[in-house]
Amino acid sequence: MKILLAKPGLDGHDVGVKVLAHGLIDAGFKIVYTGLRKTIDEIVDMAVENKVDIIGMSILSGTHLVLAKKMKEVLAERKLNIPWFVGGNIPAKDIEALKKIGAVQAFPTGSKVADVAAYFHSIKITA
Repeated sequence: MKILLAKPGLDGHDVGVKVLAHGLIDAGFKIVYTGLRKTIDEIVDMAVENKVDIIGMSILSGTHLVLAKKMKEVLAERKLNIPWFVGGNIPAKDIEALKKIGAVQAFPTGSKVADVAAYFHSIKITA
C-alpha cells in the first residue's frame, strides 16, 4: 500500500507525521510525504501524481473538520475516489464527525504508530 502523508494548512509542526512515516516504512508501507503547509488541492495533485492508495492528513491546528470538508469537496469535484484519513490533535468527540464527512479513519493524539500500522495491514483499499 502506498500512503501519502500530508500537512495541510499553516500548521508547521511535522515531527509527529515524520515519526509516523518512518514507522509505516518500517512496517512495509510505501510513503510519500508532502512537506509542510500544503493546500488540499496540492495534496490531491500529489496523490494523483504518485498513484497513492490512501491520503493521510496530519492536523494539529484544530482545523481538522474544515480541512476534512475541503478534502471531501475537492475529491468530489475531481470525481476521485481516493480514501483518506486524519490524524493529529483530534478530540475524541470529533472522530465520528470526521468519518461522517468521509474519512475512513481518524487517529487522535496519542495513537501509537504500531496501532496505525496494524490498522492499515488490516484493511483492503478499493479506490
